[in-house]
Parts: sequence; structure tokens; C-alpha cells
Amino acid sequence: MRECGRVVVGISGGVDSAVAALLLKRQGWQVTGLFMKNWEDDDDDEYCASREDLVAAAAACDVLGIELDTVNFSAAYRERVFAEFLREYQAGRTPNPDVLCNSEIKFAAFLDHAMKLGADRIATGHYAQVREFDGVWQLLKGDDGVKDQSYFLYRLDQGQLAKSMFPIGHLMKREVRALAREAGLPNAERRDSTGICFIGERRFRDFLGRYLPDRPGEIRELDTDKVLGEHEGLMYHTLGQRKGAHVGGVRGAATGSAWYVAGKDVERNILYVVQGHEHPALFRDRLSASRLSWVSGRAPHTHWVYAAKTRYRQEDAPCEIEAVGAERCELAFARPQWAVTPGQSVVVYESKVCLGGGTID
Repeated sequence: MRECGRVVVGISGGVDSAVAALLLKRQGWQVTGLFMKNWEDDDDDEYCASREDLVAAAAACDVLGIELDTVNFSAAYRERVFAEFLREYQAGRTPNPDVLCNSEIKFAAFLDHAMKLGADRIATGHYAQVREFDGVWQLLKGDDGVKDQSYFLYRLDQGQLAKSMFPIGHLMKREVRALAREAGLPNAERRDSTGICFIGERRFRDFLGRYLPDRPGEIRELDTDKVLGEHEGLMYHTLGQRKGAHVGGVRGAATGSAWYVAGKDVERNILYVVQGHEHPALFRDRLSASRLSWVSGRAPHTHWVYAAKTRYRQEDAPCEIEAVGAERCELAFARPQWAVTPGQSVVVYESKVCLGGGTID
């Protein structure tokens, strides 16, 4: 089989990255695996379990017959991802560290490291696809709509995309596991990791409280401004949140309806709540976004019909970009969207092509 060149595959210990390496090897690439350690403050078996992941990665590479190197990006992760994560929560917003991790670590630090090792390309087990069209590199959705991860990759630039491959992006998850079983990979049935590695299985509130001090304040009903209780800190709450508001025993006009977080007044340290999932205050028909990043290499046209997601796994929502500049864009939805959350990402699509997006203000 013709040798395609050298590729370094990010091996996490999960089945997706192992099958990505398997497919590339079958295509004729010279494959090396690389295990990235991105967190070590309290990395133990109870929480992040990177030692267990490394053992699983090594076992998979042994079956594949490829070399596995390791690299510690913990310092870069703490500086580029975790510090921003804390700043956003301290400002009352709800960040998405997976987006930042991809742009700053997996497709920046990892890419740089792989190029120094002499690689021609890098690859990961993301459910996404990449193609070149008229001299432009395009990021496409993964064919498995349930697993598609293009939302987390919108901050990649053309240079990063040109060097990246997503070998399983055309597959369904069940097909990935079937390939792993067929190849005898020991992680074929390994459970997918969920959540953020540095938080692991512990309560989010317990983790965040270690780094940011509690700042108690009032919980008020948005419609009446009536004080309903006290929160321990705005950082522990996000728009649309139902659990954890500690006002479950209070009844208002919508008797028996659940309470939802509807807003924050950061300066006055007030958490606003409303009753009922369909309360109008929980819906927005437009948004403003900053910290823009267009993976397509250019900003989309204004007044064209696109689709957008304001959170992962959300269905595509028809929208129109009303204005776009170097620092900010304004976007209007055809139908009001539920719990549009500052700090999260809005990602814009044209059919299957991810154009990019920004951080919701």
C-alpha cells in the first residue's frame, strides 16, 4: 500500500481515537499515537483518571502496532484554558472550555508538537469532517448527527484545518464500535467520557468553590422583584437552570411550576428566576456575539439565511446575520430560542458546512 506520509493521532484511551488510528494505518499512513495530559492539579482515579486513560491508550496502540508517545500540556492548559474558564465564571458568564481546549491545546499546542516530531498531519477522533473546496478548507458536520462535534471546533483557523484529519467523521458511533471489535481493540466497549476532565465525577459546585470564593446574594422573582431566597454565588447558576436555585418551596402565579434561572445582575449580585419552562423571559429571538472566529476564513454574508446553534446538541435554528464586523456580529432567529446563555458559543452553519461563530454576549 502506498505510504501517505506521517500522521500523529491524539489517542485519548477511548474507542473513537483508537479507530481513527486504525483507519489511517489501513490507508497507508505512518501512524504515531500521542497521549496528552492536560490536567494534574488533583488528577487521581476518583476524578480525571488520566492514568486509567493512558493504560487504555497504550493497550489499544499495542494491538494496532503503533508507537505511543506522551506529552504534558498541563501548564499550557492551565494558562490558556483554565484561567479563562475561571475569569468567565467570575464575570457571571457560563464558558465552554471544550471550545477553548480545541483551539488552544488540541489544534495548537498538539499541532506544534506534532510538526516538531516531523508529522505531515494530525488526526483526532472527533465526529467532524474536513475537505478542500475551491482552495478553502471547510469544516463539515459529522455524519452521525447525535455525535457531531463540529460545534466545538469552530475556532480552528485555515492553517489548523489544513493540517487536521477526522477519520471517523463519516461513520456512525455503532460503526466505530463495530470496527473496534473486528480489530480486537481492547477499548471497543469502553464507556465514552463525559463532562470536563478537570471536574470529573465530583459536584461542579464543590470544584468551582475551590478556586472562586462564594459571594452570597439575593434570589428575586423577575416579574415581581420579590425576594425568594439567597444564592451562594452567581457562578453556580446558568440561564435555564432548573435545579439548585433553592426556591423549590416557593409558589407564585404559575402554581406548581418549576423555577428557572432567567437572568443575573452581576453588579448587584442578584439572581433572577421565573416559573415555568415556557416563560417569555427564557426566550430570545436575537443575540450579539463577540470574540468572533470564522473557520471558513471569512465572515458570512449579512441578510442571508443560515442556521445556528447556541449550545451543543441543539437542533439547527434558522437565522439571519443582521450585522457582522471585526469584533462583533448581530444575529436574529426565525423563532425565539430558549435559554440563550452569555459565555456559551453561537456557531453558524450553511447546510453541513460550519462557518464559525463567537461568544454570546
